[in-house]
Amino acid sequence: MIVHVFDTPAQVARAAAAVFSAQILKKPDSVLGLATGGTPVDTYKELIKLHQDGILDFSQVTTFNLDEYEGLPTSHPESYVAFMKRNLFDHVNIKQSRLPDGLNKDHQKECAAYDEEIRQAGGVDLQLLGIGNNGHIGFNEPSDHFVYDTNLVDLTPSTIKANRRFFDSEDQVPRKALSMGIGTIMEARSILMIALGEGKAEVVQKMVEGDIDPQVPASILRAHKDVTVLLDRAAASKLSL
Repeated sequence: MIVHVFDTPAQVARAAAAVFSAQILKKPDSVLGLATGGTPVDTYKELIKLHQDGILDFSQVTTFNLDEYEGLPTSHPESYVAFMKRNLFDHVNIKQSRLPDGLNKDHQKECAAYDEEIRQAGGVDLQLLGIGNNGHIGFNEPSDHFVYDTNLVDLTPSTIKANRRFFDSEDQVPRKALSMGIGTIMEARSILMIALGEGKAEVVQKMVEGDIDPQVPASILRAHKDVTVLLDRAAASKLSL
């Protein structure tokens, strides 16, 4: 695990976009794993600008997202389909994108199909991750074991509370989501983690310097051979580096 610390979130976003740019320029038909939430938005803005400036071509790229809420229509503004369209897909020339289908009643079949589609695409070349306040990656919540495959997850109260800001009330926040499992994430050839703000400092310290522990799901990333972590000063403030 390589950790880089930057002075500002804007620098983190530019650095993350540079990592994605290098991947796409090296392999135009890259398979990218994408994330949602507030953390990657500025990175997506940087990628959009690079595309609009004629530097990046996404036409051969395939993307798979980490997760999607269960039961939330794709037309809902807080579905992750809508999020990705609003923050990236509608602004670049990606032709092949896939998110878990949260409306498929057969969750087991949908999750198995999602993992198979990733395998058929050749696997993820570069996976983008954020980290939850409780250490989750994707929606893999703290547990007594690591879940391998894409699966239906019960969101913890802390995750529901964190996602409350995107909805009119906490009652509207979905209680379940389909999420890539830890094993699916770990099969990516390279992983890029972004964490911003003082609120992430404690869990970042546990991820980087604590034990590998399913109660801190992101800690498993230390077992991956190619993980880059980009932090701003605030998120790095509890590290003993």
